[in-house]
Amino acid sequence: MNKQCRICCLSLVSLTVVFPVRAELVKSGYEYLTPEMQAMQDDDFGNPGMIVVDQGAALFIQPDGEGKSCGSCHGEDGSKLDTKQLARYPVYNEQLKQPLTLRQRIILCRNTLLNVPALEYADQEALQLEAFVRHLAHGETVDVDVSGPLAPYYRAGETLFRSRYGQVDIACHQCHDYHAGKNFRGQVLTQGQTNGLPAYRFTEGQVAGTHERFTQCLSKLRAEPYAPGSDEYVNLEVYMNARSNGLKIETPAIRY
Repeated sequence: MNKQCRICCLSLVSLTVVFPVRAELVKSGYEYLTPEMQAMQDDDFGNPGMIVVDQGAALFIQPDGEGKSCGSCHGEDGSKLDTKQLARYPVYNEQLKQPLTLRQRIILCRNTLLNVPALEYADQEALQLEAFVRHLAHGETVDVDVSGPLAPYYRAGETLFRSRYGQVDIACHQCHDYHAGKNFRGQVLTQGQTNGLPAYRFTEGQVAGTHERFTQCLSKLRAEPYAPGSDEYVNLEVYMNARSNGLKIETPAIRY
């Protein structure tokens, strides 16, 4: 076999080993928890992530200078929100001609309609509001539609998921497609599904949303993270949430 043939064969091999998690094999991170941690997640009084949900609930009804709040439109308990629609985020916004994550939707609505200081994507209050709103959809099935205008953003996110990062030179899919269920640095690797986010992470001792979680991962790979709310992170969230299609929303989940 000549040198050119060997190169072609190696290229074919590298292509064949790259595969997504098949739909019938998709597993929530909940399945990788110990029974004790599962019980903690299931207990609203024992789940440490519920503190952030409660903080978001307080912000949801906090009046601005004119007495208006998020709850003025959506019900003080958020009962007027469509929980099935919440499970479809990110969605494509026709007016802005771009995808919107759930947190972006909340920030846009709050900054536009309420007389309050503008929220940035990385603000703690934005995370708290997102945790409260997504918790309303607890138990709904993730259902991100990437068959229409979200398709190019989904493909861009998949490219990021399969790109190598940092000094460690590892891609997301190498851990979460190939090695889910194996131990790595004292914790169990999962498929990296986003159905439980925002989630409380024991290794960090705090609640993290999707973009915070991306940053945590990239930092551990000794890579330069993207900015929360950046196009790259939004594209990656489109892909990751669609990758979780069929799973139930668990926000706030508990993860290692």
